[in-house]
Amino acid sequence: MITSITSKKIEGIMLKLLIIIITSLASVAAWAHGMSAEDQARILNAGYLEYIRLGATHMLSGYDHLLFLFGVMFFLTRFSEIIKFITAFTIGHSITLVFATLFGITANYYLIDAVIALTVCYKAFDNLGGFQKHLQMKSPNLTWMVFAFGLIHGFGLSTRLQQLPLGDDGLVFKILSFNVGVEVGQIVALSIMLTVLMVWRKTASFERFSKASNVALMLAGGLLLLMQLHGFQHTQYPDDFPLNRDDHQHTHEDMADKRAPLSSYPRRLELRGPSADTVGEEPAEQASEPEVHRHEGSEPHPH
Repeated sequence: MITSITSKKIEGIMLKLLIIIITSLASVAAWAHGMSAEDQARILNAGYLEYIRLGATHMLSGYDHLLFLFGVMFFLTRFSEIIKFITAFTIGHSITLVFATLFGITANYYLIDAVIALTVCYKAFDNLGGFQKHLQMKSPNLTWMVFAFGLIHGFGLSTRLQQLPLGDDGLVFKILSFNVGVEVGQIVALSIMLTVLMVWRKTASFERFSKASNVALMLAGGLLLLMQLHGFQHTQYPDDFPLNRDDHQHTHEDMADKRAPLSSYPRRLELRGPSADTVGEEPAEQASEPEVHRHEGSEPHPH
């Protein structure tokens, strides 16, 4: 009787988690875990500890990274296997994160995140036995695939990190600090995932809902893929959308700012107060000059 009640509770919890994940991903703002203009300003005078915190925050807010790790962990039960795959993933993403950032190798981050979304779909397809059922072949070596996908995920992290004004002073230590933060965030996320999966595996609902969970994982990966391709279209072909180029881009920038991982950080920039020469004087009315700026891949333009 007690076991039956516990099983039903676990079922309810897992169904709620799946609903929360899907509805969260359905929000356009959910995939905006990049570096906003506010993040860029606040990181100007940041120390290495701030980069660690940023790396951890970015990892914990990265739905695509977390979904992939969840897929990898889903059927693993032996501790040695868990260590092996997580080590392969960590080595892979550390290589591209460090070296791509150090040498300034970058790409359109929407396209990179779209490929990362495909890795989520791949792992769900593998968990569902898709290679055996539909392709009549053995699954590719998982260790090497996780390592290869780690390289892709690391490149995605690097494209986000390169949105910050890193400068040249202490660049290597800034990159390494960010990477350490990513590992801290990964450990926290994995600890939660493994705890949930270990408890869930002891109930009858795990076998009943394991297939549905991986179908949901594949749908989530597909949804992320469509969102990232949609974002890529906005940056490359803004004139094809109802809003004009400038307003359309700013709409997405505003949404990204609201989801900025550093939005709760204390401000580090100080605004200069009025000078002694201007104290007591009425501000002169002047026509404001339009601010000239540019967006990624576009020509400079005023507002």
